[in-house]
Amino acid sequence: MKFLIVFGSIVVPIAMLMIQRKWIKWRIVFNVASVLSTLILGNISALAIYEILRDNTVFMTSIHAIFLNPMFLLTGAYLGVYLVYRLMLMTYEEVYV
Repeated sequence: MKFLIVFGSIVVPIAMLMIQRKWIKWRIVFNVASVLSTLILGNISALAIYEILRDNTVFMTSIHAIFLNPMFLLTGAYLGVYLVYRLMLMTYEEVYV
């Protein structure tokens, strides 16, 4: 499983870079998906912290429950891959354009 995570974090951004070079409209799709992912990730985090503060629960043990939320994991994973993709895109443009 660890191998798939590391492998995916390398291969997926490269695939995104190649796709957006071939079909430029995909760049917009990747950007919109990153905005939505950021909103979802931020709202899930904010709501979890709000519930902890509202209920006066122990912060360190309660906040880790956020990692069980599949949407939190999915959006965080996309943002990580998207960040690598954008860094690769900026590097490519600085070198070749």
